[in-house]
Amino acid sequence: MTQSERTREGQRLTGVSRDQREERRDADGPPAGDNGTLGMKIQDLSAFYGSFKAVTDVSMDIRANKVTALIGPSGCGKSTFIRCLNRMHEVIPGARAEGTVSLGDQDIYAKNSDPVVIRRRVGMVFQKPNPFSKSIYENVAWGARINGFRGDVDEMVERSLRQAALWDEVKDRLKESGYGLSGGQQQRLCIARTLAVEPEVILMDEPASALDPVSTQKIEDTMAELKKHYTVVIVTHNMQQAARISDYTGFFYIVNMGDPGRLWEFDDTEKIFSNPERKETEDYVTGRFG
Repeated sequence: MTQSERTREGQRLTGVSRDQREERRDADGPPAGDNGTLGMKIQDLSAFYGSFKAVTDVSMDIRANKVTALIGPSGCGKSTFIRCLNRMHEVIPGARAEGTVSLGDQDIYAKNSDPVVIRRRVGMVFQKPNPFSKSIYENVAWGARINGFRGDVDEMVERSLRQAALWDEVKDRLKESGYGLSGGQQQRLCIARTLAVEPEVILMDEPASALDPVSTQKIEDTMAELKKHYTVVIVTHNMQQAARISDYTGFFYIVNMGDPGRLWEFDDTEKIFSNPERKETEDYVTGRFG
């Protein structure tokens, strides 16, 4: 496949033309390929479940105030990798990580790093919405309170719900249970709960995989707004979604069944979808496998 054919195929698959991406970038600021501020720096990261190595030797620079998408076939270590970025991986018995993950000047795996503090600085939104069995208001307020918030709770709850694009839908229902919301609303409530503790980085593990198209669009619109203030990393199996929302894309791959997952290619999203360096990346984003 020639470069022009790859470009057309990438645009066909994603529904995003070069002109559309340039328009989006003009609105967002400098292009994704710039040398902007680092949000996180990962060096030689490997993840284990007992003696099994699930992910090996991943090195990646995650830019601040950008959306980084992680794609690849099932079982290649994307979710394991993203959980290593806030030390959630190690809560699984026997699981551990090796390597360096820097958040600013801090190595989050250094002996003096507190995992609780790290998880407050690097929030996580999971695939399945998991609201607390509390009111909408308390879903947002509770986590902030137990993390020492001493400000105006009403203002914080409203701000977090607005950032999650949920305020207008629930402002008259704040005392109702979070379980009474739709799936898409519950997911945005979980995003608001994460925002309430004022993280620096937000990790999202397939946050829209179980949602309808309308709810998915709202989640994507929310991410576009969030990156103005936060660094966002998302795992997704939806190629169109990765192309629409991300500035950078990392492709994870397994060479042989049973091998650990590897970061096979990492680059500007437009390049990954239109002119990737590696054949496996091209085959995946054009739908030949996965």
